[in-house]
Amino acid sequence: MSNSRRQFLSGAAGLAALGVAGPSLLGASAPAQAAMGKGPDTPNQRDDGTYDVVELAKPAWMLGLVQSRVHSFDAKEWKAGTRRNLAHMLDLIDKAHYHAKPDLLQFHEFPLTGWRKWTRNEILKFAITIPGEETEAIAAKARQYGTWIVFGAYATDPDWPGHVLSITTIINDKGEIVDKHWKARNLKGAFPDFELFTTTTYDVLDRYVEMYGRDAVVPVTRTPLGNICTSSTQREPELFRAMALKGAEIFLRTASGGFSPLDVQACALYNGVYSSIVNNSISPDNGPYFDDPGSGGTAVYGPQGTVVAEAAGAHETLVLASIPIGTLRARKRQPVMHADLYNDIYANYRSAYAPNLWEEHLPESLEDAAQYIRGKSRWK
Repeated sequence: MSNSRRQFLSGAAGLAALGVAGPSLLGASAPAQAAMGKGPDTPNQRDDGTYDVVELAKPAWMLGLVQSRVHSFDAKEWKAGTRRNLAHMLDLIDKAHYHAKPDLLQFHEFPLTGWRKWTRNEILKFAITIPGEETEAIAAKARQYGTWIVFGAYATDPDWPGHVLSITTIINDKGEIVDKHWKARNLKGAFPDFELFTTTTYDVLDRYVEMYGRDAVVPVTRTPLGNICTSSTQREPELFRAMALKGAEIFLRTASGGFSPLDVQACALYNGVYSSIVNNSISPDNGPYFDDPGSGGTAVYGPQGTVVAEAAGAHETLVLASIPIGTLRARKRQPVMHADLYNDIYANYRSAYAPNLWEEHLPESLEDAAQYIRGKSRWK
């Protein structure tokens, strides 16, 4: 570990011990829970059914989900492509506030780039920095309208040279970056001839904990709108149950090109939370893909698993839902479990692929990633 990195970690830890927010919090309303500096090495979790919160700004607020197109580009045209997509994203923020006054506006996984079979070196050219030019432009809209904005993007970080990250950024109504949530994991062995090579928390788990603390592995951001978690991970209910045990009240989930509505609905029901899912819309002129790359389905589900609001079709649209957070919090507790029945089974479970594989090798392409993990499964 470099001296500068040691100094950064020790300095952040010292501030935390004194109860002082470090400079990386960027004026956040509550301590950051994810990759924004060194956090606690034990999960923020109580054993009496309750959980930590900050005071609510209002008893109910409006959630806006932007189901928008994806528009990928040739890597050689990345400057024009990212400028075009950022301009479209800013225009959609304006349109959302022409039609309504959402307190939080959520976009899907990759509104700035869409997706394509790029190589690592290609993505590194256009992946954003946080903060950076793109987040500053989006933050200006957050300040203009007094709205929180949540969106996903490929990103780079000077502390992780050469890594391509998939990060969901949370910007508050003052235009401040409150939190950065890494994607927790990618499925490995799920595709016949390629593997995703973005670096997730699981891929560098030990170093991630060293950098940000164990609490940041399952991030829950405590805000005046409620306890928020975000994820582009699908079909891993244990991950969302862990977030709920830490006090998550609103799950902001995203997809790219399809998902299981039942997965999102069950997530809301089993954890007694509000859960959104934002997917892309019909997307004409989207490189090598058809206009409908698994589009539509954007929705919000309530604590009983019922649909609160959903998109009427697969085209670009705004979905609005009222979140009565005060009513939810008045009765909310951690999910009811009888963990003594099965704790030992979970403890004995071994994942098919070990964590930290991206510490040994950073694949240069989707095909290189598939070749690299071949034979590394711990299952028969």
